[in-house]
Order: sequence, then structure tokens, then C-alpha cells
Amino acid sequence: MIYITGDTHGSFKHRFNMENFPEQKEMTKDDYVIICGDFGGVWDVGEESKNEKHWLDWFEGRSYTLLFVDGNHENFDRLNDYPVKEWHGGKVHELRPHILHLMRGQVFEIDDKKIFTFGGASSHDITGGILETDDPNFIQKKKKLNKEYKPYRINHISWWEQELANEDEMQEGKDNLRKYDYTVDYIITHCCSSSTQDYLVGSWYKTDRETEYLEYIKNNVNYKKWFFGHYHDNGNVSDKEILIYEQMVRAL
Repeated sequence: MIYITGDTHGSFKHRFNMENFPEQKEMTKDDYVIICGDFGGVWDVGEESKNEKHWLDWFEGRSYTLLFVDGNHENFDRLNDYPVKEWHGGKVHELRPHILHLMRGQVFEIDDKKIFTFGGASSHDITGGILETDDPNFIQKKKKLNKEYKPYRINHISWWEQELANEDEMQEGKDNLRKYDYTVDYIITHCCSSSTQDYLVGSWYKTDRETEYLEYIKNNVNYKKWFFGHYHDNGNVSDKEILIYEQMVRAL
């Protein structure tokens, strides 16, 4: 079994409890739950916090294996420090033996299904800008933005430039897809293609190099279903594209 859900932002208790997700009673470690980015289980600055350890250990004790692509709200300094391993044909970061970050541009073969993964997205809650802690005016700027209720992020504390894919990751994705003749069963991402985003939110979100890359994927890859999060809503964009947030959808 493969279940897919959307952004969790480090809030797991409600969505994953037995009452709201009773299907887990029948699952084993050979079954999977995939989170479409903004996992948030690795967020705090420095080492693994007590709260993070609690939830990572909690998931490790579940009946299933937890998988996730990264979103824009992840601590990439820490996430990228986890060991990289080969798993089902693609590269993962191993947070726990059964909690795996599906890295960008990979194709995984699970139960005879090919799954292309590509995390990342632009943060849009930053109209106040990105602050630097070593800026002599950091405190004053922060107070001013708080007073004006303008959303902002702080570099390496609540924002990381790695939220958007780089050229190497995008090229690796193309290279891996070429091995499968640009044909997969599922695509799992955090954001979506430029055209799909425009359909969903219009000018609210701007296109960027990642949505343009995913536009290329949309136009050149044969796929059956595409699941993505990021936009905090649930709905079928088309017969193939599924925006997911709080729902838990069975894909297989």
C-alpha cells in the first residue's frame, strides 16, 4: 500500500493518529506513507531537539515506512547532513531506518511502480524580506517588521536558499528520467508546474526556475498521476494532477 498526504509542517498528532488514519492497522514496513513536502520534522536549528526526537522515534515505531519529499519549509542545513543511501533505485537521506527523505530528481521503483520525486518550492510568506543575523541592524529591522505585521524569514533559521532546486539537481532529474524513457507511474513534488500554478492561484504566486522546470516535466514525461502539496488545499486539478493537503489518499 502507498498512501499520500500533503504538508505537515511538523504537526503530526491529528493526521496520523489511529482514529483519523485507521488504515495503518493493516500496514507493514513494506507499506508507505509519502508526504508531499514541508515535512517539518527536521526544523530546529542545531541538533535534533527533544520534540523532533519524540516524533521521529514515534514514526519509526509506526507499522509503515514514512517517506517525504522536501518542501520550502525544511531546515536544509540539517536535512542535508543525514547520510545519503541508495534505496529502491534512488537516493535518500535516512533520518531513521524507516523515515526517508526522497531526494530531488530520483526515480524509485516500489511494488513495480516507478515514482519520480522532486522537492522544493519558493517561500511566498516573505514580503518583509530575508533577514541576516549578522546584519548590524538585524534587531531594528525585525522589530519594525513585527510592528508592521509583515511576514519575513531569517536566513539559516527559518529560510534556506536550498528551497529551490539548483541546476545539478534539475539535470540529475532529466538524466534519471531518460533511463526510463521519460515514463513513470507517479510524480511526487511539493510545488507544481507554472501552468498548473497559474490555474490554481493566478498571480498570487510567481513562477520561478522550479515551476518552469516542472513545466518541462509536465510536457515531456508520460505519467499516470502527479501528487503535489504546497498550496494548502485539496482537489483534483485534472484527471492526472492532484493537489493534496490534509487528506490521506491511497495511490496503490
